[in-house]
Amino acid sequence: MIPDRRLLLVHAHPDDESSQSAATMARYLAEGAQVTLVTCTLGELGEILVPELAHLTPPELGQHRIGEIEEALGIIGLTDHLFLGGVGRYHDSGMTRDEAGEAAVPDVMPANAFWRADLLEAADHLVAVIRDRRPQVLITYDPHGNYGHPDHIQAHRVAMYAALLAASPSHRPDLGEPWQVARVLWNGHNAEMWKKGFELAREQGIDPWPDRDRDSESFGPDPSTVVAVIETGPWLDVCRRALASYRSQVDPDLPFWRFYQIVQEIPGAGEAYVLGHGQPFPKSATPASDLFEGIETGGVSALA
Repeated sequence: MIPDRRLLLVHAHPDDESSQSAATMARYLAEGAQVTLVTCTLGELGEILVPELAHLTPPELGQHRIGEIEEALGIIGLTDHLFLGGVGRYHDSGMTRDEAGEAAVPDVMPANAFWRADLLEAADHLVAVIRDRRPQVLITYDPHGNYGHPDHIQAHRVAMYAALLAASPSHRPDLGEPWQVARVLWNGHNAEMWKKGFELAREQGIDPWPDRDRDSESFGPDPSTVVAVIETGPWLDVCRRALASYRSQVDPDLPFWRFYQIVQEIPGAGEAYVLGHGQPFPKSATPASDLFEGIETGGVSALA
């Protein structure tokens, strides 16, 4: 029997789900919801932080990260995981930095880089998933990919386009019965908690960004736009163990990850969401604590 509540997450690389959505996934799985994760690339061009893995070529790193995400999702308890279009269909596009130090699109990338993917083709891979899983809530990045990584931006484009196409009765009936996603959410950092964490980190002599001045920069979406927060506290152990599975990418002793751990421990800290499209949350003075709040979840009927 299909669960009443169904959640779909679209992330760019292995580790993104654990660094940004682990508490959300763990909570809804524990509550009996259907949770599906779609990862768009293998993360073949991620920065390798472990010296003993520095010899891995991009294809080898991609295969290695398959093992890492399997371990992480095992800790979270998620079993419904797919790579967009199949394993290795889209390659990590890589990332560079512009003169201001911001994330930017590299001049050179693989031929099958996700950034270069045909938008309709990539979206149709996701349309098939949406129509099969029938999620009421879809989570992805904001239009800037949260911080500008080209694969995050492309994941946003693909997810938004797919949600639109999946609801159209005239689009690709061969991909299944049309399905309307009720609410699309864009994940982001809980800016107020990151500011508190930054202050606490500096008091401890920890500088997460030694080469950049973050005093005047935003740590996430405008707090006034945050519509929901899933607290990390109840799932802190799961979050940390899942992220630690990515030994090629995550070093808990580095200043940034020490700062990240400080943020997670602040009471009330959590994974923040803004409304990207669809049904608004019921009006409230504070962000909702349930991503499905206000959505009718009793039926699974496709669009007429």
